[in-house]
Amino acid sequence: MTSGYSDGDDRDDALGWAGDDDPTLVSGDATAAAARPVEPASGALVPTADGPGEPPEGWTVTGPASAVEAQAAADAAAARTATSSLALVSLGIFGGIYLLYTIGWFIGAGRIQTPPSDVLTEFMFSLGLWLAVAAPALWFAVTFWLTKTHPRARIGWLLLGAVLLAPLSFISGPGVIA
Repeated sequence: MTSGYSDGDDRDDALGWAGDDDPTLVSGDATAAAARPVEPASGALVPTADGPGEPPEGWTVTGPASAVEAQAAADAAAARTATSSLALVSLGIFGGIYLLYTIGWFIGAGRIQTPPSDVLTEFMFSLGLWLAVAAPALWFAVTFWLTKTHPRARIGWLLLGAVLLAPLSFISGPGVIA
């Protein structure tokens, strides 16, 4: 343990911090005040080339402005209403229906055995079949994506799609719709 007495000039080292000689540091002592110009009439500090409140080049301010933005984001998140239990259950039911519709269209497309005569007709027919297979899943995804803020419209569009996209080739059986 030391007595605190030192023979050298380092007695004042305890009164300073590392980085006190930083050029961006502005303290309230007399030398800093003398370095900044003062307006003679009012005694207010005159803005320098950097500006009175602007940070040095490459620095950003993370103070009240960012706190206000963070508070606004938190308020917006709190303002969003949670999805009700009924809406979640109905979305699950519609999701299951659309999954079954996709499987039904896949099975129905596999049952069709009337090949068209030329190459262009065959290509267009097979393209239409695979688009019919993908239609229920695409309808569900697009409806879910486009109606995020309108839950009643979402249920309405999903109900309309459940009626329009029913896999008739699977429901009616093979050979009925050709």
